[in-house]
Amino acid sequence: MFNKSTILSILLIFIPLSLGSEYLEWGASITFITAGLAIVPLAAFMGQATEEIAVVVGPNLGGLLNATFGNATELILAFVALQEGLIGVVKATITGSIIGNLLLVVGFSMLLGGLRYKEQEFQSVAARVNASSMNLAVIAILLPTAVQYTSSGIEEQTLQNLSVAVAVVLILVYGLTLLFSMKTHAYLYEVGMVAEEESEEDGTNVNLSKWVIILLLVTLGVAIESELLVNSLEEATSSLGLTALFTGVILLPIVGNAAEHATAVTVAMKNKMDLSMSVAVGSSLQIALFVAPVLVIAGWLLGQPMDLDFNPFELVAVAVAVLITNSISSDGRSNWLEGTLLLATYAVIGLAFYFHPVVEGLG
Repeated sequence: MFNKSTILSILLIFIPLSLGSEYLEWGASITFITAGLAIVPLAAFMGQATEEIAVVVGPNLGGLLNATFGNATELILAFVALQEGLIGVVKATITGSIIGNLLLVVGFSMLLGGLRYKEQEFQSVAARVNASSMNLAVIAILLPTAVQYTSSGIEEQTLQNLSVAVAVVLILVYGLTLLFSMKTHAYLYEVGMVAEEESEEDGTNVNLSKWVIILLLVTLGVAIESELLVNSLEEATSSLGLTALFTGVILLPIVGNAAEHATAVTVAMKNKMDLSMSVAVGSSLQIALFVAPVLVIAGWLLGQPMDLDFNPFELVAVAVAVLITNSISSDGRSNWLEGTLLLATYAVIGLAFYFHPVVEGLG
């Protein structure tokens, strides 16, 4: 019987295979595929190490640690792409992660959980707060793009300065959402936390040094595999007949979030929809309010023209994802049909990105 641990252990074989492909020059396509598959178990072990450390350091610091490392894989992957100057791919990965979490993960969670349980419930107040935060994120990435398209001859530096200022606001908002969820209104999120505690001990049996070392090694591994993936991306996507836009929006977010996706779906099938929504929607919020702003500031410091001027088609897709997810989750109840609607929306968006022509400057 193949369980999650067995599958992750099998996928570890792709780490030496990806390194071998790079140094023995087996081809960009093989390097790209093997590096992508190698990131999946590394991301899972990063999540496990973070959770084990969180048990020892306590709920407040542990919550901050989980929030910081929750999307570390995507952040590392995007940072490597940013250093290589693949600004369009970085932006596509940001929008793809938001879309994937809101439609693919929540959709599968509601569908598979709804097939086992007729109707599932989760905190509607928390869902509405998350919805408001996602609306802010959409506005924040929409306005710089609107400035670009409604201004004649706006300088690139001016647009980047605007994006950096907006990024600072988003990071401040992210900090406030952490304060809200972990301190002032923690009771709204306690249902999901109780579900996690079923498998946790009091922390006395956790070897902190061991898990800190594992976290550092896995983070290094993700950085190495991300570099292999990014370096082979352009040549591989061309030979595979894929556009950089489709790869950035659909493929890379699935690779970076695979382990987290599996967790959200698994707990939904155990009728722990609060925890499932917390994982999926919380990940989208981290991407929009923390990862994207950090990358904008990093681009500013590195001299890369990273800003919040997104491809209008990507913005439309994000707005659609946020709109339908907010609409479905606002009542705090879910069923298999609502999950199907989210998956159908993701399928339509995925097809649109697949057939979308290559965008100039994306690679």
